[in-house]
Formats: sequence, structure tokens, C-alpha cells
Amino acid sequence: MYPRPIPEAAVWQRRLYVLAVVIVLLLWLCPLFAIILTSFRSTEDVMGGNLWGWPTKIGVIDNYTDVFTQTPMARYFLNSLTITIPSVIGVLVLSTLAGYVLSRYRFPGNMLIFALFVGGNFLPHQIMMIPVRDLMVRLDLIDTTAALIIFHVAFQTGFATLFMRNFIAALPDELFQAARAEGASPFQTLWHVAIPLVRPALAALAILIFTFIWNDYFWAVVLTVSDSVKPVTAGLANLRGEWVSAWNLISAGTIVVAVPPVVMFFLMQRHFIAGLTMGAVKG
Repeated sequence: MYPRPIPEAAVWQRRLYVLAVVIVLLLWLCPLFAIILTSFRSTEDVMGGNLWGWPTKIGVIDNYTDVFTQTPMARYFLNSLTITIPSVIGVLVLSTLAGYVLSRYRFPGNMLIFALFVGGNFLPHQIMMIPVRDLMVRLDLIDTTAALIIFHVAFQTGFATLFMRNFIAALPDELFQAARAEGASPFQTLWHVAIPLVRPALAALAILIFTFIWNDYFWAVVLTVSDSVKPVTAGLANLRGEWVSAWNLISAGTIVVAVPPVVMFFLMQRHFIAGLTMGAVKG
């Protein structure tokens, strides 16, 4: 049950609510602010124990330069792009096709297949760890970017299919009937009718899947071993082990890792909000 809105006349209640929101927001942002501030510190500040005070010397340029010149962060960053971008594209393609078929065609086993897609989302990662790793070993794909791409596409497609199936099912039937009456093939109907209408949903899904895969740490550790394959999440853990006292470099690396999902969200913010609110209000 949703909480009741605070009446306009209850001035003090509204003020206390705003104050509580500000306090919670500040508490939530404190760790991020601390990491950003540490990434600005010089090595002398860190070695001198100045971890919470204001930096006596700003070393932001040196820190962010050293992250890419003195550590393998550039390689980790490139690995993450190599893994994430093909995975997102694969998930969007497969989930759109599966969602279209499951929402627009009735055949024996339709709901069973849909239930399998949905049910796969409830399996804990830990249960799948050994079978997935053994499968990649047998396929000779362990410690490769292909292993992570295949797994992420397979695992994320379940949630994405649920997402796309519901959006496509909400489209008016008359549009598809008109396309069939004009002689359009199923693929032409999908390409020219469904996809243009669910483009905001695809944008929202792309941001979500990009963030899920980019921030994945569990499978990055399970399926990779060498630094030449590890994405930024596993690489950042290695960075922490190698540069255990260089908190300014570790913090700078953390900010670098967090930038791509944030940038992608702001670039596609309008589409993301539109995708999440599609179908929420009837015209």
C-alpha cells in the first residue's frame, strides 16, 4: 500500500519530510564524496595519514594519469567495453525477438517457455557457479571474454524478455492486424511496427543491462584468471591488492569505473524515463 501524501496544510510535516530526505541523501552521498575527495589527494597526504581532512595538495591530474600509466586499468577498461557492448546488443536482440513471439503468437507451450524465462531470474548465482564454470572449461572458453559474453547474454535475456514481452503485449492489436492485412511478414511487422513503438523501452533496458554487466564482479572472478581478460570490477580488486596503501590511486580507479554507466544514463535519461513510464497512464 502506498503512503498517503502529506496535506498542503500540514506545513511542519512537509518541512520535516524534506529535512529527512535531505539527511538521508547526504548520508547516502557521504561515501561517494569521500572517494572523490581521496582521489584528489596527493601521495604525501595519503602517506601522512590525512585521509579525512581537506587535501593539503591537489593531485587529481597525477592520480588519474597514474591510474592509466602505472596500473593495468586501461586494459581492464577495454576488456569491460569488449564484454559489455556485445552482451548488451545480444540481449536486446534476443529479448526483443523472444518477447515479440511470446506476446503476439499463441502456440502450445507458450506460457511454459515464458515461465522458464521468468524462473531463470530467481536462481541464485552461487548455485550456477560450478556448472557454468565446468561448462566453460569443457568448451575451452574459460579465462576468455567470450565466456563472460555468453554467460551475460544467456542470464540477462530472461529478465529482458520479461521486460520486452510486457511492453510489446501492451501495444494495440489493431496495429498488428493492419500490418498483416497489408501483407507484412512477421519480421517486417516487428521491424516497422513494434520496434519504433518500444524504442524508449529498449533504451531503458539497454541502460539497465549495461549497468548490470558493467558492475558484475562475481562472474568476472569466477570465469577469468589473467589480467589480460579481467574487466574493471575484478581489475579494481587486483589494484587494491597491489596498491594497498595508494588509496588515492584506488579511489581514482573507482571513479573511472563508475563513470561509464553514469554517462550512459545521462545521455539516455529522457528515453530511460519514457521507457519506465510507458503504459503507466492510459490515454
